[in-house]
Amino acid sequence: MLRNELLAAVRTTLVTLIGVGLAYPLVTTAVAGAIFPQQASGSMVSDDYGNVVGSGLIAQPFAKAGYLQPRPSAAGEKGYDAAGSSGSNLGPTSKALRDRAAKDLQRLIQENPNAEGPVPAELVSASASGLDPHLSPAAALWQVPRIARARGVEESRVRTIIESNIEGRDLLVLGEPRVNVLLVNRALDRHFGRPPLATR
Repeated sequence: MLRNELLAAVRTTLVTLIGVGLAYPLVTTAVAGAIFPQQASGSMVSDDYGNVVGSGLIAQPFAKAGYLQPRPSAAGEKGYDAAGSSGSNLGPTSKALRDRAAKDLQRLIQENPNAEGPVPAELVSASASGLDPHLSPAAALWQVPRIARARGVEESRVRTIIESNIEGRDLLVLGEPRVNVLLVNRALDRHFGRPPLATR
């Protein structure tokens, strides 16, 4: 009696391990690779020579004036660390959060003297993951004067590139329109070359 129950338990465990631990992941990977090959491989972004420069799913720092700059990041010690994805966990009454936001706000005002309107809130607030690769169109367009000046081109040309990279809502209803920072910066480099003394 006990032996039969033990054998049934072992069989159930083996079938579950093979089905859930092996078959299901293999089938899921195969289907995803066939239907969404770019997304299934990590949405990697390459330069003109085929070298991978990042992923469209993970933010990275762009500090140079000629690039669209992402939201600040609290992921890892220096930010933008995919292995340490997290928010700052600082509450709205935190002095550390207020001090960091004030410092970022002052920097943005100094670096963007010709920007129209107030600094968009998302440019001084980190996302929950610290790795959000997107900005709202408003936050991206706010940076146009700085980018155009650094690259020596008309603002309208930079604005056109950003507007052509606006992604709509998923399934027409989910989320908000957004701009992928890395993809816009790749487009800027393709159209105008890399800005002087720029590093990715």
